[in-house]
Amino acid sequence: MKTFRPIITLFVCTILLTACEDFLNITPEGQAKRDELLMTAEGIEDAMYGVYSQLRSNTLYGQELYFQTLEVMAHNLYCNGNEAITALGNFEYDNTNVKSLFENIWTTMYKNISNVNSVLDAPLVAEAKEFPYTIYRGEALGLRAFMHFDLVRLFAEQYTQNPQAEGIPYATEFSLKTPEFESLQKNYDHILADLHEADNLLSNEEQYEGEGNYMLDRQIHFNKHAVKATLARVYLTMGDNTNAAKYAKEVIDDGKFYLKNETEVKNDLAGVLSMKECIFGIYHPNFFTQVNAKLEQTTTRYSLDLRPDYKDIFNYDNSGNDYRVSSYFTTTTQGSTQLDRLSKFTDIYELQNNVASRPSDLILGINMIRVPEMYYIMAETSLDENIDSALIYYNRVREHRGLEPLETITLQQINEERYKEYIGEGQLFFNMKRLHLPITSYDGTTTYTASKYVVPIPDIEKENRY
Repeated sequence: MKTFRPIITLFVCTILLTACEDFLNITPEGQAKRDELLMTAEGIEDAMYGVYSQLRSNTLYGQELYFQTLEVMAHNLYCNGNEAITALGNFEYDNTNVKSLFENIWTTMYKNISNVNSVLDAPLVAEAKEFPYTIYRGEALGLRAFMHFDLVRLFAEQYTQNPQAEGIPYATEFSLKTPEFESLQKNYDHILADLHEADNLLSNEEQYEGEGNYMLDRQIHFNKHAVKATLARVYLTMGDNTNAAKYAKEVIDDGKFYLKNETEVKNDLAGVLSMKECIFGIYHPNFFTQVNAKLEQTTTRYSLDLRPDYKDIFNYDNSGNDYRVSSYFTTTTQGSTQLDRLSKFTDIYELQNNVASRPSDLILGINMIRVPEMYYIMAETSLDENIDSALIYYNRVREHRGLEPLETITLQQINEERYKEYIGEGQLFFNMKRLHLPITSYDGTTTYTASKYVVPIPDIEKENRY
């Protein structure tokens, strides 16, 4: 049965992608279709599949908010000769291409937030008291918080620098009415409220696993562990180390996720969800197409190159054999020039035209939250008060990547480990913004300060209010 679930999911999502404009359109006819769809558990599940499928769009996590835009801004990747990518890397927010890029991210995310709000507004979900409606509501609230959180991290100031700064609109209704902008503090209040309610609603989800297709493959749903991991992220971003550690530890101590051994690092993220480490991922059967064209190939003005000094950080302490180097990167030849490629996401079965050999229990997709992040959060939040505890969590990931344990650590070393683990996954830019760290350009000629990291609200958003 497991072999056919991704096919079924793809079929459902394909239908939803072509139909969701009809039943989620805010017109009298569209409203009626939406209301009719959301009157049954099956209809609600279809709508939720539609929300998940939108997350994998190229504008969102299928490209821009994963391996392209955020990695170019962090200067881990670049593309010489591509004016739009170059302008993005230079933080030229007035550039037409850059403005269009962020406008698309903004509008696509809010459209999907509206989609999830349509589910939350449905009576069966809004008044959820029992399974399966509590599951639908918990997932929807978690996703709403998750999407708003990434918008806040991108389009607003860092919370610890100025919690009363202008935030973004927090949309809680499926409506033509655009919510008002609010302070960053209120944004985080809303995010936390949604996540805590989701945490409560999903607390007993394990007892329902296997009851229908929707409760299978919980990695590709915003499950209870994804909620706790996101709470850890949010609290860390807010500078609340106590709560960040609380939720990160809950994920680790649950025992559902394990750090893969050093020999399991290779191909573990290669177009599939990590079997041991993925807390939440997005099912994406065609992710290889984007990854291959942008990261594996060497097309001028289109594909993305690694910053030349990327290996330096892997060798900073020369203690052991870091399996991530040979697993995440490959070298190809372009003419007489050798080029390094970020290959950690490249599906080797697709690349070798050998799809039939792929194990049937692998889920194609994008790893959105992985358990090593929880260990880094535990290490960072323990650093000042319990160095021994910090070392335990920090060294556990190192040893599972083939490195020897260290006897002392600093925040800089934790960040270096984050870099090695998460390069290409869209998280390093947010980490540097959170810590107010400078970014050195890929060619080493320019240093960008944290004042550059706040993306302006798209003009179209404020123009449409008048």
